[in-house]
Amino acid sequence: MTMLERRYRRLLRAYPADYRRDRGDEIVGTYLDLAVPGRRWPSPADAADLVRGGLRQRLRAAGATDLLPGVRLAGLLALATATFLAGFWAVVEQQPPPAESGAPTFGLFVSAGVVTWFAWLLPATLALVAPGRPTRAAIALALLTTVAVPVTSLVAGLPRPPLLVLAPQVALAVLALAVDGHLAPVARALPLAAAMAGGVTAYVLGHSHYWGAYRGTAEELLPAAGAVLLAVALLLAVGLGMRRDGRGWWGVAALLTPVGLLSVHILAAAVDGLISAAPRPTYPTLVGTALAVGLLGPAVLPAAVALRPRTGDRSAEPCPTCGARR
Repeated sequence: MTMLERRYRRLLRAYPADYRRDRGDEIVGTYLDLAVPGRRWPSPADAADLVRGGLRQRLRAAGATDLLPGVRLAGLLALATATFLAGFWAVVEQQPPPAESGAPTFGLFVSAGVVTWFAWLLPATLALVAPGRPTRAAIALALLTTVAVPVTSLVAGLPRPPLLVLAPQVALAVLALAVDGHLAPVARALPLAAAMAGGVTAYVLGHSHYWGAYRGTAEELLPAAGAVLLAVALLLAVGLGMRRDGRGWWGVAALLTPVGLLSVHILAAAVDGLISAAPRPTYPTLVGTALAVGLLGPAVLPAAVALRPRTGDRSAEPCPTCGARR
């Protein structure tokens, strides 16, 4: 066995054991026939293709074939929510405090977060004109800028948005990376329309007052955005479920983490209210609640798959005549 074949067989472990036993040699042989002579490692495309195929087979065996389409649906809703918030905060950032207040600013803007909010306008636009890989690359760039803002602000001593604002944006970005590249025109226009709606909302609500209340505004805006996101996801789940389409419920499960982080202030207030009857959540409770949501939320999908009744892979059932697996 060559080193390349051995490495392909390691990747083949992504498939269920029965499937590997029945078709493993055929799959590996196909990849070896197509490999460039002298290659020692599987190409990234081949590796990703094997892992994706293995995941699909495992979900099929678990009776959860709607999971990946459901996550892609959740990705579209997450992208629209992220661009709405980016449009809102982009307007807020353009109202810096007056110079006599002595509050630090980022040039003509409230904070360094303006870089992130404008970066999010790129995937909102590309989703309309270039869905697929270009859009996902732009989402990845926006995700990197969102993560980099607190780090660079700490190093350079620049003002930044509260972590209460940045954390849910990161969760939305991660889920948005799953957005489908083959969307109807109306769905492709949704992220850009959401970004414009966010900007208009900030302007109408009185953006000139926001410079001094970034945190206070977030405490009202983020839970509202989370509630709307969850309500839309539930409505889609019910509508699709009436057609015996399970994508919506998987999408709801995938959205629980960003919804929880958007509502972390309310969740932390409930925790503090039960423990100490404090009127506002304390910072340790906020951090602890955010960590709990970040750790428990992503476990919902694999737990749902594990608890789902097994239906078996019909393609692996033996032939009743000869006993061979079909």
